[in-house]
Amino acid sequence: MQNTANAAGTDGPELVDTAALIEDLHPALAKLREAGPVHRIAGTDGRPAWLVTRYEDVRRLFADPRLALDKRHAAPGNFSGFSLPPALDANLLNMDPPDHTRVRRLVVKAFTPGRVEKMREPVRRVAEELLDAIEPDGRADLLAAYAGQLPIIVICDLLGVPQRDRRDFRAWSDALITPDPARPRAAKEAVGSMLRFYTELIAKKRAEPADDLLSDLIRVRDDEAGDGDGNGDGRLSEDELTSLAFLILLAGYENTVHLIANSVLTLLDHPMVLQELGEDPSGLTAAFDELARYEGPASLAIRRFPLEDIEIGGVTIPAGETVLLSAASAHRDPAHFKDPDEFNPHLGRSGHLALGHGIHYCLGAPLARMEMETALAALLRRFPGLRLDVPRERLRWRPTIRARGLISLPVAW
Repeated sequence: MQNTANAAGTDGPELVDTAALIEDLHPALAKLREAGPVHRIAGTDGRPAWLVTRYEDVRRLFADPRLALDKRHAAPGNFSGFSLPPALDANLLNMDPPDHTRVRRLVVKAFTPGRVEKMREPVRRVAEELLDAIEPDGRADLLAAYAGQLPIIVICDLLGVPQRDRRDFRAWSDALITPDPARPRAAKEAVGSMLRFYTELIAKKRAEPADDLLSDLIRVRDDEAGDGDGNGDGRLSEDELTSLAFLILLAGYENTVHLIANSVLTLLDHPMVLQELGEDPSGLTAAFDELARYEGPASLAIRRFPLEDIEIGGVTIPAGETVLLSAASAHRDPAHFKDPDEFNPHLGRSGHLALGHGIHYCLGAPLARMEMETALAALLRRFPGLRLDVPRERLRWRPTIRARGLISLPVAW
């Protein structure tokens, strides 16, 4: 793997081949991290990008205001990304202050630890119902039947999405996050379907509001007073409202699915910890951070664009070029974590970046933590003999450098 740490500029050396980052993620990242702090790779949209690999750099840059999320700061021709319509693109992953501050403030109350804790019992009931459905079979693809079901039910209940409208969401999400080269139009079709879905849902909620988050956001949008001070500064635009619903549903589903599934696999790979947590599930609260560090669901943070030329690890990156922060690499950096390739929830290792850092820290973090703890506690209690149902080497990761998620997780009990 070529060392590009001393390269700068779009016309620099040959890009690092990203195939290894899919086939053998952690060893490939270790080679890059050792070779240098910054490398040129083909980004998630196939165009050149800068990959930052070391913990101290990644953590610092998460909170660096010189790195913008707004795609309007990308240099011409430098970045394509998802081709989202304005009604889905005006979301927190494409916003910087002050818009980011305003929009986040309107939704953060929905995810406070106190409010999330009130959801724990309903989530536990959903988990038990899903396990009831598969228990008689003695085996299942745990990703499809459990980890992939629980988060979509929870986030749809939170937003107020009717049961009948949930069936296509996973297919749309997969088409966006993991495009199928054999179906080049699938992602575009998924975007169109999602836009129609959210537009119709908001219209229904506006006509018949209910006790759910989306109805609350619509009330904020339609309140002329906005933030309550009479000047309307806190109002959402209609595009921001639709985009916020899109982001909450997509992020609340996608990341939590793989956080749960990756954690199950990690525990299956470490049977002593699996047995320990099965006997005392209260340990899951402490184990969460180590599970998120060891095999978190997001290999890369959302792309960023320097507002000015900046130096990272001795490399000057021009304004407007794409910067990718590798949380997966940072989490295995021996300069910060002792024995980082070992999974040990008893070490109390802190500082993982699986949920971000700084002003863009995941607003749904309390919900993701509660869902994973609840899902694993129910699973380990019900199926104490849980085991993989295929040889470990047959498991496959999704073919993307953006996210770290399994294609399936066959288990038996």
